[in-house]
Amino acid sequence: MLNDAIMSGLVSVSDYLSAHVLACLVPAFFIAGAIAVFVSKDSVIRYLSSKTRKIVSYSIASVSGTVLAVCSCTILPLFAGIYRRGAGIGPATTFLYSGPAINILAIIYTANILGFSLGAARAVMAVSTSIIIGLVMASLFKDFDLKNRTNVQFEMNEERNQPQWVLLLLFVLMVLILVIGTSSLSLTTRLGIIAMLILGVIILLKYYFNREEIRNWGYETWDLTKKIFPILIVGTFIVGVIAYYLPPETFRAFLGGNSFTSCFTASIIGALLYMPTLLEVPIVSTTFGYSAGIIGSGPALSLLLAGPAVSLPSMLVLRGIMGTTRTATFILLVVLISTFAGFTYGKVVG
Repeated sequence: MLNDAIMSGLVSVSDYLSAHVLACLVPAFFIAGAIAVFVSKDSVIRYLSSKTRKIVSYSIASVSGTVLAVCSCTILPLFAGIYRRGAGIGPATTFLYSGPAINILAIIYTANILGFSLGAARAVMAVSTSIIIGLVMASLFKDFDLKNRTNVQFEMNEERNQPQWVLLLLFVLMVLILVIGTSSLSLTTRLGIIAMLILGVIILLKYYFNREEIRNWGYETWDLTKKIFPILIVGTFIVGVIAYYLPPETFRAFLGGNSFTSCFTASIIGALLYMPTLLEVPIVSTTFGYSAGIIGSGPALSLLLAGPAVSLPSMLVLRGIMGTTRTATFILLVVLISTFAGFTYGKVVG
């Protein structure tokens, strides 16, 4: 039995590596490294700092994940990148939640497989939830933002040699690599498009960036990778072992109907399980039995809101980035708000 449990953990790691490293994590780490090196502190503070008008910072943070097909683990290096550059904890955690929760591919897929109503509810509630979480985090940790601004204000305000359109194009190309890499296009088509996008990145680097900037980008990318990637692997293995001893089917009896308890249970399960982006839809549809009528629409929405946003592996990484108190608060908010959102939706649609 122990050997089977270990094998379950190894299979989980194998599936994670094959599904996410090349298509998701590698581009995400490079994007995060580029944010840390090429995006000036002033730009981040201007749009995502605690001093920025809330309507600007939270609007940008809450919808910034719509084009990123990323999961709760893949968003971490991107979050770490803006977090290090002095973003306010409110907008930063709004981005942390919204990134994996509202990517456009997942929303469309949800509507196609689970129905338009649930897909629309997921989109609306994910944006609303991300903003609520960010506002609460900002309210609870005002001292952190003050300290963070004090720490970053002594950094050198480096001058950039590149025109603004060059940096914008660089990030557009890298985001497209991430999006195309996780799309449903055929392998040949994906490789062809990605090759052209990479060529575009190389051309930009050759003509608009010096060697020191490229070297710093590589160093920052590697620094993020060595800090985050090992924890993701260990966390994914643990989730696989837990799944062997306590498979999700065990909880089916507790997710029927649209009661508050069933929605809360669904939120807890979603927060603990690692559900890769897009795969959360078939997991909710088949593993938890939504399409077969085994679980209610409320718990299904709670799973879709809590599942992509956090997971056991991401919790371990977030603790290293934000600290225990702020991480625990973020997780608690995700669970509670996902519960209330699912409960309300379940009562409305029946």
